[in-house]
Amino acid sequence: MEFKSIEEQIIQKYKDDENLMIRLFVQWCVNHQLNPQALYQQAYPEQRANPALKEVMESDDGFEELHIDNETMLDVLQLFGNDDLAFVVADEIAKFTS
Repeated sequence: MEFKSIEEQIIQKYKDDENLMIRLFVQWCVNHQLNPQALYQQAYPEQRANPALKEVMESDDGFEELHIDNETMLDVLQLFGNDDLAFVVADEIAKFTS
């Protein structure tokens, strides 16, 4: 019984962390006047709209003033295995830093 509880806690922690990653991505996009859905679709054209991304975009939790460094955004995406999205983000960073 205790093992299942620990397993559930680990799963919940991962989901919470993944949600934070999505929130940071959305805020980074807002900070750079980019559409998070469009970038996500560019990175993963074979996938339908991401419900977690949509949910975060529809919620307003006061992240307006949060600045996310470009390198941090890339690191967070890669940490969660979103290498394709990190590539698209890096492409966007190159556009506005050159």
